[in-house]
Order: sequence, then C-alpha cells, then structure tokens
Amino acid sequence: MSTPFPFTAVVGQDDLRLALLLNAVSPAVGGVLVRGEKGTAKSTAVRALSALLPEVDVVSGCRFSCDPAAPDPACPDGPHAPGAYASRPARMVELPVGASEDRLVGALDIERALAEGVKAFEPGLLADAHRGILYVDEVNLLHDHLVDLLLDAAAMGASYVEREGVSVRHAARFLLVGTMNPEEGELRPQLLDRFGLTVEVAASREPDQRVEVVRRRLAYDDDPIAFAARWADEEATVRQRIVAARELLPSVRLGDGALRQIAATCAAFEVDGMRADIVMARTATALAAWAGRTDVLAEDVRQAALLALPHRRRRNPFDAPGLDEDKLDETLEEFSGEGEGGAGEGDDDPGPDGPGGGGGRPAPDSGPDGGDTSARPGAAEDAEPQASGAGSGEQAPARAAEPFRAKVLSVPGIGEGAAGRRSRARTEHGRTTGARRPRGTLSKLHLAATVLAAAPHQRARGRCGPGLVVRRDDLRQATREGREGNLVLFVVDASGSMAARQRMGAVKGAVLSLLLDAYQRRDKVGLVTFRGTDAQVALPPTSSVDAAAARLEKLPTGGRTPLAAGLLKAHEVLRVERLRDPARRGLVVVVTDGRATGGPEPVALAGRAARLFAAEQVASVVVDCESGPVRLGLAGQLAGELGGTAVTLDELRADSIAGLVRDVQGTRRAA
Repeated sequence: MSTPFPFTAVVGQDDLRLALLLNAVSPAVGGVLVRGEKGTAKSTAVRALSALLPEVDVVSGCRFSCDPAAPDPACPDGPHAPGAYASRPARMVELPVGASEDRLVGALDIERALAEGVKAFEPGLLADAHRGILYVDEVNLLHDHLVDLLLDAAAMGASYVEREGVSVRHAARFLLVGTMNPEEGELRPQLLDRFGLTVEVAASREPDQRVEVVRRRLAYDDDPIAFAARWADEEATVRQRIVAARELLPSVRLGDGALRQIAATCAAFEVDGMRADIVMARTATALAAWAGRTDVLAEDVRQAALLALPHRRRRNPFDAPGLDEDKLDETLEEFSGEGEGGAGEGDDDPGPDGPGGGGGRPAPDSGPDGGDTSARPGAAEDAEPQASGAGSGEQAPARAAEPFRAKVLSVPGIGEGAAGRRSRARTEHGRTTGARRPRGTLSKLHLAATVLAAAPHQRARGRCGPGLVVRRDDLRQATREGREGNLVLFVVDASGSMAARQRMGAVKGAVLSLLLDAYQRRDKVGLVTFRGTDAQVALPPTSSVDAAAARLEKLPTGGRTPLAAGLLKAHEVLRVERLRDPARRGLVVVVTDGRATGGPEPVALAGRAARLFAAEQVASVVVDCESGPVRLGLAGQLAGELGGTAVTLDELRADSIAGLVRDVQGTRRAA
C-alpha cells in the first residue's frame, strides 16, 4: 500500500482543508464538492483525509461494515451474532468515471436466483464505502444512470439492487466527496444540491507559496515514507482534534439568534428548498465544535454560508457560482442580536485556528485564490482571436437577447453513443425493445425470453419438480432503447451582413437557448465562427456549455461572409472528433442568413462544402436569420444542399407551435 501525501503538508487551500475537516467532524454536513482547475491538489487533499479519520468498529466477517453496536437488521450477511467485532481504518473508496452499474451497486447471480432461489450477491462500491468516504474524481463526467444511483443512495442511506423481482438491500451511508474541473462541464442540479459544501480552488499566484508546493512535492516523491514521518506529529494533532470535536459536537448549542441568521441568509440569497438551511446549521455547529466552543457565533454562520450556499444559487449553467459577501455581511448584521447565539460580529472572520482554519476566503495575496478569478468558467481566457482580413467594418460584440426554451433538435436514426437526452439510441437503460444472448456479464435480464428459451428443454433436463431448470445458455439480455447525447456543433455567421440588421443580439440569444438545451440533454458542444476571409474554431468540442457561452458573448462581428470556410472548418472538426469518439453522432447547427460573399465564386464554393455533409449523412439544421420584408430564401437553399432542415428564429422557440394551438382553440371557443 502506497504512503499517502500527508493532509497537513498540503500548502494553502484553507477552504478546501476546512470543508473536509468539518465533514470529518460531522458527516451529517453532507460531503464536499471541490471545483477548480487541474493541478491544485484537489485529489491529493481528499485522499489524505482518510488517514485522519478515526477507526471504525465493524462486525467480524460482515462484507457491509455493520456497526456492532447497531447492526443493520436487513444486512444480506445477517443476522449477526452479538460480540464478534473488529476495528479497521475508515475506507476511502474511489468511483471511476467509467464504472458499470454492477460495479457501483453490486451484482446478483441471476442464474442461481432463478434456478435455486438463492440471493447470491456480490457487494459493490457503495457497500465498500459504507461508514467511510466515497470519492468521485471528475464527478461532472459521471454517467447519468450512475448519478441517479448515487442520488438514491445519498438520500436514503441504503442501496437497493433489483433484478426481475429479486431484491437485495443494504445500508450505504458515506461521506460523498467529488472533484471536478468546470471547464469540462457542469453537474446536474440534483447532484449539485446533494453536496453539503462546495469549495473553489485555484493555484496560488504567490511565488513563495508555489516554491513551497514544489519543494514538498519533490521531497515526497523522493522518499514518501520519510516525508510522511516528518509530518507524523502534525497528523496526530489533527487526528486528536477531530476526535475531540466529535465528542464536543453533541454539546454545541445552536441558539435562536443563529438560526434566524441562517434562515435570513438563505432567504436573502433565494436558494431553493430547505436543504441549504439544514446544511448551514450543521456546518455552523461543526465549526463551533472544531474551534472548541459550545456556542455557535455569527462568524460560524458566515463561514457556513460561504461554504454551503454558492453552488445552490445557480439557476442555469451560465450563472456564475459565488456569493456576494457584502450582501452576506449586511444580512448577518441586520439579524444580529435577535435571540441568543447570533450577536457575534463576523466581519473580521478570524475562523478556527490550526490546520484547516482561516475561515472565509483567503485574501487575494495570501491564499490559493490569490489570482483574479472569473465570474464564469472560461471568461478569464484570452478573447477570441480576430479573424484575419475582418476589414474596417468590425463592430463591438452585441449583447445577447434573453434565452428561451428551444424546440428539440435531434439526430435521425438510432445511435449507440454516450447516455444523454437528445436522440434515440440503444442504451443500457430505457424501454425494453427485445432480447439477445448476453455478450459478457449479464446485466439486464429479459425474463420472458429466458423462460421461452428454457421451456422446450425441461423434459430433456430431467425436470421433476415445480422449479424451472435454467442453464446459462438460456439467459437472455434485454435490449433497450433510450436517449443519447450528441455533439452539437454550432457554426455561427459573424459577418457584417448579420450585424448590419442589428440581429446579432437575437442570434446570440437563440444560440444561448440551444446551449442551455444542450446542457440539459447532456451533449458536447463546439463553436465555429466565420467572418472576414476565414473561419475559426472558437471552442473545440467540450462538455462545458458555459465556456461556449463565454466565447459567444465576446464574439465580434463585421466583414464579409466566408460561408464555405465556415462549413469546411466544421467538417474538419467533425472528422477529428469522429476519430476520438466514433459512437457520438454529430448535429450541425448553422446560424446564418445564407449569404456568401468574398473570394471567387463564394456561392458555388459554399454549395460544394454543404454537399460534403449531405454525402456523409451528417444531421444538420440551418437557423434562418434573414429578416425584413424581402426574403431571398438563401438559408433554405443551404439547408437543402446540407440535406437538413431550416427553421427561423421564431420557429426555434418551443412554445411557438403550442401558442399557435392555444390561439386557434381560443378563437374556436369564441366563435
């Protein structure tokens, strides 16, 4: 077993260390989501935490880590005899992004269940993580069906495995810790809310601190055992402090004043539901215990708000996580002194001392957030390079119109790509459409097909009782149809012909609406723009739709319309992405008025480029941005050459047809 990097040797990252320690003191806080750029010690700190957790007592021989003081009466390995127990370190179980459902929740031996009526169950990662830590690196890339299972287990404290009427249940209470890079996509709101606390981390901009990070890492790599021994005393001190805080926790008093501050803060920031209030209360209580106090002060409430509220304020993926600290201080001040436990001043925010202390967010020149962080992931990147030959007609970026709910655009046919919510696909989850012989491990049994396969052979197999004699060759895997996520590649016309009619704001609003739809349907997105004399990949295919929104916001306009260059660039992006992810089908959304100018024979070149998509049967949609009393219909012609369809900006709204139906029905009733 490798020696983990010591928790107390992590440089800076005060908020991250504090959030992890608070969960170690009070697992009821609900876990931690760590957001930040790569290379910021996210995984290192999480893995180091497990070494600080106190040992747990478990029933000897129980694969589900039952507590001998209160064993689970429904444990598959039970009932347990009293008295036999052992102590072991708390586990940290890692959930790989590509894990299967059976690996997460466990697997039943379906053949023995049907033939012998025996619940032969192999525990999964949820059972291993019971009473420990479940760590999900790159949690935002986790498949939807695994996210659903995590949500269920986190909500109920138990895991259920159902296979054609055969059911197994076991306890699954764990500390959920996830890390993610926001540039690779955001989390589903349901899972986001399940994390009690969230922490934003970034590399320090202080040279001295960066030097110390490198020095400690090199020393650890040279001799992990010796390095860990140097920090053994600090580790023991923190471990003892966790134990002391756990013992003190039941004695901490959460006064009415502190409760009013918590409720007022959640109301002021308009968070959904009541989970935020509960998490803040538990976090403030844990902060007091960690500081060795039995009363919750205003500074505890303030720190709890900074950790528990930022990720609960997002309404869509374009909203930046974060909290207005001035507004927070005003709210706490307004409700200070009302009742007990809420009169303390929290403006200075000293926070608990010692390892993981520091309260609040580190100052820009003293902590991991020392650099200027952007309000939106991707916004701090350099502005999009200007297209060559844009000409003197370039205009400032237009402000996007308000997004709306867009109609569903899908890829025809049935695919086999990553699970999502856009186009039809053969998936592991969805409605059952047939049966086949299993390839590898059986995961979804088709019971009727299995019985039909076994029935003709019962006499030959010597059946003499009521049970069905089933052999492995009889088992049938259910084939299912669900939905997949696609690569939605936006090809946006940013030429002068779009800006001259002041339509770019409406166009950006439409693209934002489609980006929001892509986020909800679990798509990857890419952005190609064309203007002047050429086209550029403004954003390579990614799962981060807010990065695409940031690039779109800064998109300048002006110059000629190199439509052919835009289509050829999009064709190249699709070709490269097809090599990387052959199963993910593409959907090209061309946003243009259909004009083609610049260079020799621009219209003919655009037509030839469009026919490349038609020849490869790439699904495409042209969003017709032409306006005015005289319409040339060029976007419709482009859609025909692409082999796709054309929709206007008005037709792109999901409520346009529904509104028309309502108007017709109202007219009929009036008549």
